[in-house]
Amino acid sequence: MNVIAAVKAYVTKITEESEPGMKVLMMDKETTSIISMVYSQSEIQQKEVYLLERISDSQTPNSGTPLRYLKCLVFVRPTTENIKSLCYELTRPKYGAYYIYFSNIIAKADIKLLAEHDEQEVVKEVQELYMDYLAVNPYLFSIGLINPIKDLSWDSDALQRSVSGVLSVLLSLKKCPLIRYQANSSLCNKLGSKINDIINKESTLFAFGQSSQALLLILDRRDDPITPLLNQWTYQAMVHELLTINNNRVNLSKIPGIPKELSEVVLSAEQDAFYAKNIFLNYGEIGQNIKQLMDDFQLKAKSHQKIESIADMKNFVDAYPQFKKLSGNVSKHVTVVGELSSMVNKYHLLDVSEIEQEITSQNDHSGHLQNIKKLIENEKVRPLDLVKLVILYTLRYQNHANNETTHLIEMLKKRNIPDHLLVNIIYVSEYSSSISSQNDLYNVQDAVKITKRFFKGLSGVDNVYTQHKPLLQEILEEIVKGKLKENLYPCVGVNTFNNRPQEIIVFMVGGVTYEESLAVHYFNKNHPSFKILLGGTSIHNSNTFLEEVKNAVFNIPKKHSRKLIRHINH
Repeated sequence: MNVIAAVKAYVTKITEESEPGMKVLMMDKETTSIISMVYSQSEIQQKEVYLLERISDSQTPNSGTPLRYLKCLVFVRPTTENIKSLCYELTRPKYGAYYIYFSNIIAKADIKLLAEHDEQEVVKEVQELYMDYLAVNPYLFSIGLINPIKDLSWDSDALQRSVSGVLSVLLSLKKCPLIRYQANSSLCNKLGSKINDIINKESTLFAFGQSSQALLLILDRRDDPITPLLNQWTYQAMVHELLTINNNRVNLSKIPGIPKELSEVVLSAEQDAFYAKNIFLNYGEIGQNIKQLMDDFQLKAKSHQKIESIADMKNFVDAYPQFKKLSGNVSKHVTVVGELSSMVNKYHLLDVSEIEQEITSQNDHSGHLQNIKKLIENEKVRPLDLVKLVILYTLRYQNHANNETTHLIEMLKKRNIPDHLLVNIIYVSEYSSSISSQNDLYNVQDAVKITKRFFKGLSGVDNVYTQHKPLLQEILEEIVKGKLKENLYPCVGVNTFNNRPQEIIVFMVGGVTYEESLAVHYFNKNHPSFKILLGGTSIHNSNTFLEEVKNAVFNIPKKHSRKLIRHINH
């Protein structure tokens, strides 16, 4: 169940099945992203692909000289707009032959329409290749949706896109699963029912004759609003939280003095050995690994310059142009880790993270309250981090007799925290309370006191081992034990089922996080007889999560936050 391997196999099929010779690859915006997640442009060109073209350009008048000696590989989503563009292209074909591949199930009526427009008989092949999703890590995928939930209901287009995306994952992995969903979520129920309807309708497509049935488990982000709010300390998760990863790309252009070639960098485990090795390692270990690379080069360069911190590394890279030339990849990571280090120190993120972890893992109302108050008085701590701490406190202690959320809001207002940040306290409260929780968000019974571990060998880099466990981890442990409760996670369409499936695909409505991907990574490592794949409508950091929460609850009556609203508005 490796989604990157599945997509790569399909791309190989597209580029190698047609006759040998130079080819053009025509895609839409979404399929361009799908392929760029697993292949660089240079790797695609090595497969005899002469140029890349957007299907949206095909309807532009005088859009290019006919190149009849080239074959055109078309890879697009089966949308109405794309079918229309293809029909237009086929009536005025620029290329000698067309091999058309759709990323999902295509309606027979659309195939007929294409055939009617292929008057010159240039179409040599039409196939469905099921890669209608973004393969992020081998065991992580995303549909890439922004704000799929509006007023606590599915946006109709987003629902259809999620159905298509999950179905293509199942087809690409050749799985016809049992579907279970979170009982307290109408969003999960609706998605599961629609997926099940299409599996039944397209039963021949899903007739894989598998020996054991996989499980598709559909969860709701609202049941765990904690995980997306926390600071992260592993490489991929940390970069996404502090710098944002968008389809494997990180925009560094706002960093003062950044060289032009580093204004946007690609972080892809498929194309970057260092990133692949360090993707799940923590902050301190990454620093050590970069330092080792630098030390190795220094030996070669016979340099005795002392490197003791990330700042020293950056100075070293700037001072040695030949190092940049030989190790552009290392230069990229030194820049990224340098910026992460700068932000951690500038905004006191270790202090913030420690309190976040204590709130999520320990039962100490008085201590947590005092620590939050101290940080509110620290002018170096970012307003967003303070607001997130108050949100965590509010969710943790909403029923505590001495709850002081309103007082904390007053303190934030005195620090001139803007209202557009303060209202997130209301939005998350409404978002969380809009679903009756099936689980204990704060598993404080088994929690032990948080520990800090310092990694020696690189001054200024330390890493906090967090004790927060995403709710997903507890759910996976219940599945492995065969104890996932049927009343909490019922089945769609069947009454009997295997309660201990070996292959599990989890899909999170409302987005997943890299912390949950890390949990799946370790789960697969520690339970070799099980295979877990995680996906979601999107992959969140705290900023994108808060934006999605706002969109989900903006127009609904604020039943649970009237007291907080009064304090923010006055």
